[in-house]
Amino acid sequence: MFELSFIWAGIIAFAVLTYVILDGFDLGVGILFPFAKGERDKATMMNSIAPIWDGNETWLVLGGGGLFAVFPLAYAVVMPALYMPITLMLLALIFRGVAFEYRWRTKRWKPVWDAAFFGGSLVAAFMQGIALGALVQGIEIADRAYAGGWWDWLSPFSVLTGVAVVTGYALLGSTWLILKTEGALQRQMQRHAWWCAAGTLGFIGLVSLLTPFQDPVYFSRWFNLPGSIFSVLMPGALALATWALFAGLNAGRDGQPFFAALTLFVLCFIGIGISFYPHIVPPGLTIAEAAAPNASLKFALVGTVVLVPLILGYTAYAYWVFRGKVDPEEGYH
Repeated sequence: MFELSFIWAGIIAFAVLTYVILDGFDLGVGILFPFAKGERDKATMMNSIAPIWDGNETWLVLGGGGLFAVFPLAYAVVMPALYMPITLMLLALIFRGVAFEYRWRTKRWKPVWDAAFFGGSLVAAFMQGIALGALVQGIEIADRAYAGGWWDWLSPFSVLTGVAVVTGYALLGSTWLILKTEGALQRQMQRHAWWCAAGTLGFIGLVSLLTPFQDPVYFSRWFNLPGSIFSVLMPGALALATWALFAGLNAGRDGQPFFAALTLFVLCFIGIGISFYPHIVPPGLTIAEAAAPNASLKFALVGTVVLVPLILGYTAYAYWVFRGKVDPEEGYH
């Protein structure tokens, strides 16, 4: 059971990371939407993600469904602790999804759906950051159930992580648009990417400094061997990714800033994993304690071994078909 539970923890972590780096940039495009200079740029921005945004959210379903199936105790603890931010996130994603279709079919109400696209993207990103901050600061558990209050998820630290995720997603969105567009819109996004990169790095530094003080276990894990090794390696890797990001922006490269920004997110995710391990819901619920019975883990794993490669293949094929620059004159719709 120990081995299967940790295999499943890796699968869930992979699904969540894939969701963050894929849906992150299309939420970032929505966050940057109000800065578009005219309808042509707005249409180009939406068309850059219109063929792939719904497929990106498949990974959210896989992560949430997988958590319910194989870590039911964790699901039962996390959901009541984070009902409000999760509900607001899902409502925001719904409004945002509807806006994708409706804004192309109306003129009178287009500003309303533009606002829904921006607002849905902003709220979804902010609530994801809030949920992350609430998890990092810890969820109170007693008798294998959530024992905290209704507003425990809302704290200065969770608001900080919420703003950090919004800024980071805006960085992903701006670098994605650098990759997918040309001309004035691309130059505008290069300027935005600079500011978003500076803000994201500032928030990474601030959150990284505060995280070890959220729980004594975090502090011990990062500043005692073997965790202290990561305290040296992670800043070095972040510095390298930062150099690649700004070097790509300075040189006017299309792809390098986007992949460097993705690397920053991957490194931050690894850092969170180091802080959490071996807990799935810190500070009191470990991966092994939260896992379903061994027979359930085996049964679910059989289907997942087939399903995950299919989703990966579909995702890769979609990105391949819609590769290259977006033509403002044609578009997806």
